[in-house]
Amino acid sequence: MKELHQQLSLKSICSLFGKSRQGWYYLDQHRDDQLMRTAIVLHGVREIRTHLKRLGGIKIRHKLQELDPPIAIGRDRLYRVLRENDLLIKPRRKYTKTTNSHHHFRIWPDLVKRARSEAPEQIWVSDITHIQVKSKTAYLSLVTDAYSRKIVGFYLSRNLKAEGSINALNMALNSRIYPQQVLIHHSDRGIQYCCADYISVLKANNLTVSMTQNGSPYDNAIAERINGILKIEFQLGENFLSFAAARQQVADAIDKYNRLRPHFSCELQTPQYRHAAFHQVSGKVNTGK
Repeated sequence: MKELHQQLSLKSICSLFGKSRQGWYYLDQHRDDQLMRTAIVLHGVREIRTHLKRLGGIKIRHKLQELDPPIAIGRDRLYRVLRENDLLIKPRRKYTKTTNSHHHFRIWPDLVKRARSEAPEQIWVSDITHIQVKSKTAYLSLVTDAYSRKIVGFYLSRNLKAEGSINALNMALNSRIYPQQVLIHHSDRGIQYCCADYISVLKANNLTVSMTQNGSPYDNAIAERINGILKIEFQLGENFLSFAAARQQVADAIDKYNRLRPHFSCELQTPQYRHAAFHQVSGKVNTGK
């Protein structure tokens, strides 16, 4: 804490609070200490928000403790500092339907039924969410590992054809690090996932097919949650000026999401760390034998 104190100039501290240098000198010693501590917290919060612009308060508190040097602050005090400096995240979310389940392809049974995954590459969940580009809509296909919450495959497409979902799936397949693991692929009943081309890729790679049964987002809750995080915390809910800009932002957002964002469901580990570290901790994979 002392080192960080020394790194912050008086001018930068004053600017955090909109005060002049003269105003600072009139503060009594007790308030001086309080404002210095708050300035250090704000400095840490803004450093974290440089890459995780809409990270929530509890996760920010966790990330503050990982800084060098670590910044310790109580939950209530942190929320008070965030509130007083207009740094609380205001929720916003829009829904657009991307699932067309009215088709002649087979609907596969639900083999997951909201079960908890116990290892990486045991259950993958796939979904499609919309990205606004000027007056048009692009579609982001995602494949997420249910255990680590790591996005293992993605592809931004200009349309809802199955090709975009297949590209995301192939990316996920090419990045596997536990190829002996028995893997279930879980999705909604959209035509992109039920069509022959998509199913053939799953079968060729020995993935078991599983699908939601009633179309409720709660039956694919992990995918819905990831969509919300990307839209709200990583600005993918904004209206992009071009498809190229949207594609770049998608890649940057997913990279930061995987590498930097802690997850409660992962014991506040990042998806990337939890995914790769599993074999070091357990040394086990399920081969189904």
